[in-house]
Amino acid sequence: MDTYQVMRTTGAVRRFTGDPLPDDVLHRILDHARFAPTGGNRQGVRVIVLRERDTREKLAALSATGARRYLAQAAHGEAPWNPVHPTDVSAEQLAATEVPAEMTAPLLTAAVVLVVCVDLGVVAAMDQDLDRIGLIAGASVYPFVWNVLLAARNEGFGGVLTTMAVAEEPRVQQLLGIPADHAVAAVVPLGRPQRQVRTLTRKAVEEFTTSERFDGASFLPGAPAS
Repeated sequence: MDTYQVMRTTGAVRRFTGDPLPDDVLHRILDHARFAPTGGNRQGVRVIVLRERDTREKLAALSATGARRYLAQAAHGEAPWNPVHPTDVSAEQLAATEVPAEMTAPLLTAAVVLVVCVDLGVVAAMDQDLDRIGLIAGASVYPFVWNVLLAARNEGFGGVLTTMAVAEEPRVQQLLGIPADHAVAAVVPLGRPQRQVRTLTRKAVEEFTTSERFDGASFLPGAPAS
């Protein structure tokens, strides 16, 4: 499949057919995904392959904490889990928020679930001293996760990068035997899509790209230099 076609058609897949994802195909997906870049080429990514129903049910239950706050904030008109704008949702409102089964269903209906971790002992978090939420360490793990999704698309499968379970990271670590110095970066359900997205909708390049400065002119091909 053409690289650009894969990039333009790899959407978030949350509904699966129930078809299996054989071990040899999953191994091939991971074998290609491993060539993603990591900081200093330290390759601190670790992947846990979950197939057992009981483990996946426990992981889905842990994901409900993050989903509950997400829903409560959205209902309150807030941007869920936003690090810049603190939540005004009360503990009572949070407790009264029900999490519909479909929010965690992909963890149970996918052919397989991958829990992707990163060894914090080998990442370079260049933003650790800044007065904001840390982002840079993710550069050593999220390119790999995206490679997994691209490779899965190429094999006729699909999935979605989820992070709801990270709100309960200590309990996820306990459930799966993950060391304290490893962060849970993503939970990725994979399977055969019920419906394959043909065309994704995204902002045009000139809507998010500027020349020379953040407030510079929109970047357009052939535009004269200022």
